[in-house]
Amino acid sequence: MSSPPSRASASSPSSGASSFWIVTANSRYTAISVACCYALTTGMLTITLRDTHRWGDRGGLGMRNPPRQPSLSAGGRPGATIRAVPDPVGGRIELRQLRYFVTLAEELHFGRAAAREHIVPSALSTQVQRLERAVGVQLVDRTTRHVALTAAGARFLIEARQILEHVDRAAVLAQGRALAAPTLRVGVLDEGYDAVQPVLRAVQARYPDLEIHQVLAGVPEQRRLLADGRLDVGIGRLPGAAPEIAAEMFRLDALGVLVPTGHAYARLARVPVAALRDETLLLADEEQAPEFNAFVAEVCRSAGFFPTLFPGSVQTLRAAVDLVAQGRCVLCTPASTAGASSDPDLTWRPLGPSVPRYPWSILWRAQNPSRYALDLVRTARELSAELGWRDAAHDRAS
Repeated sequence: MSSPPSRASASSPSSGASSFWIVTANSRYTAISVACCYALTTGMLTITLRDTHRWGDRGGLGMRNPPRQPSLSAGGRPGATIRAVPDPVGGRIELRQLRYFVTLAEELHFGRAAAREHIVPSALSTQVQRLERAVGVQLVDRTTRHVALTAAGARFLIEARQILEHVDRAAVLAQGRALAAPTLRVGVLDEGYDAVQPVLRAVQARYPDLEIHQVLAGVPEQRRLLADGRLDVGIGRLPGAAPEIAAEMFRLDALGVLVPTGHAYARLARVPVAALRDETLLLADEEQAPEFNAFVAEVCRSAGFFPTLFPGSVQTLRAAVDLVAQGRCVLCTPASTAGASSDPDLTWRPLGPSVPRYPWSILWRAQNPSRYALDLVRTARELSAELGWRDAAHDRAS
């Protein structure tokens, strides 16, 4: 006797999250459609898998109502294809909203982002707000002084970019055109870090048709993405041996401290490391840059103390800058990030005396690297020599 076809229907959500219940013809389950994958990973989608042999068939055995609060059973097994029908009362995400959000994340300014998209700022803001309602979380922090991504927004940005890339690729394939444009996926810690941007600009100038995709990820995550082939190049510091990842140091960055402009340190040409003993110091998020935190801690220990740490963490440089502007802490940061903190109410000063500089490295897969990854390494090497990034006398990023 043949099994009845799989069937899906929507249930009423118990909260703001989208929800589904899914009925299958047997007890073997396969992956849910790609459209659901992101929501599953972020917890914004709830799915219950039910077998028609247990729950019955509407045509003969009598279908019972699905639970009011469905959940996804762990360890789904491969088998029958599953289709999901979205909750009709839930939000709908449009591709243009994703594009507007990505552009805003790149510009961090509604006016500039709207100009790139050839719309007015109010229209872009409206679409981003609709996207946030559809997703169910705040993606963007808006104040009168700046625009910044929330932690959820930073995570969503990575997926949004990939969705848009897949849509573009699908359109090209559907039109029967060749996928000629090469790509280079580069991991970056934060949009505020300028250590690698001159290198990317030089590579782009050399290869105008090259599509460079910047992926926001901490150094530990970059290593994982490099190892499994989802990233071509990473930027950070790689202490210790990692046989699957090659690394080359290309820049030594002066270490400094960011303080409010009215702070006593702002009047100094160079701040003694020992002076940080009396300050509350904000470190980077441990998931983002544990190696940088260890570097700063070692600088302080060498001066005979361990710093008083700010009781909290942030995931973006912009959020860290806000805390400093509020006078709640000071921030140790490399010189190459000073441009991101160009607020007139803030001042960056180098630490001294004889403070080691932070080493930035290019990371890439040791096995089968792409030609463009290797060219980026060569470009970083050339720029480093040209601009003196590794010279002992080079204190400030160019």
